[in-house]
Amino acid sequence: MLLGGKIAIVTGADSGIGRGIAVALTQAGAAVMINYHRNVERANTVLAEITGAGGKAQIMQGDVSVLAELNALVTATVAAFGRLDIMVNNAGFESHTSILDSSEDDFNSVIAVNLKGAFFGTQLAARQMINQGGGGRIINISSIHEDWPMPGNTPYSVSKGGIRMLTRTAGVELAPHGITVVGVGPGAVNTPINAATLADPAKKAALEGAIPTGRIAEPQDIADLVVWLASDQSRNVTATTFISDGGMTQYSAGL
Repeated sequence: MLLGGKIAIVTGADSGIGRGIAVALTQAGAAVMINYHRNVERANTVLAEITGAGGKAQIMQGDVSVLAELNALVTATVAAFGRLDIMVNNAGFESHTSILDSSEDDFNSVIAVNLKGAFFGTQLAARQMINQGGGGRIINISSIHEDWPMPGNTPYSVSKGGIRMLTRTAGVELAPHGITVVGVGPGAVNTPINAATLADPAKKAALEGAIPTGRIAEPQDIADLVVWLASDQSRNVTATTFISDGGMTQYSAGL
C-alpha cells in the first residue's frame, strides 16, 4: 500500500476535508490520530468508519491554538503508534469579517487556530521527525485565499497568506532533514462550511459557473492529493502549494 506502516496526525479531522483526509490516509495504509476540538460524536463516527473498514485510528481532543495541547497530541500519537511520519495541519475556521468590522477577538481567534496552529504543528512534528530519523511529510491545508483576496473575510485570508509563507520557509529549513513541507489550497469544496451556499440553487449555480471544470470539489478530491503528497512519490516536492480549485483562480469570463 502507498502509505503502509506510516503514522499520521490530521487536525480538525472530525468533519469536512479533514475527515476525508483521515479516511483516505487509512485506506492507503497509514494509521491516523484523528484530532477534534469539540465534537466527540463526529470524531467517533469517523473512527468507526475507519476501523469498520479495517483501518487503524484513534481519536484525541485538542485545541490546536494551545501549544500544550498540540504537544500532547504529538506525544500521544507517538505513544500509541511508535512514531510520526505525516502531519496534516488542517484545522481552521472563518470569521467572515472585513478589515473595517473585524474585532480584535475575530482576528486573534482566526490567526490562533489557522496560522499559529499550523506553525507549531509544523514545529512539533518536525522535531519529532528529526529525533526519530527517517524524514517525514508535513502538509498544510491552506486555501486559494492564501493568494486570492476574499473581501469580507480578511482575517481568514491573512491567516492563509501566512500559511503560504510558513510552507515555503519551513520547507527550505527542513529539507536537509529529509522533511518536506507542502501546502494544499482547495477552492470550493462540498463541506459543512459551504452548506448554506450549496443549499441555495441560485448561489450554487453561480459558484459552479465560476469554476472552469463546472463542479464543486468533494473532500475526496483534496484527500487524494494529500495521500500522494504524503507518499514517497512526492519526494522531490517541497516549499510550495498545490492549488486544487478546478481552475477557479485562473478563470475570467472575458469582456
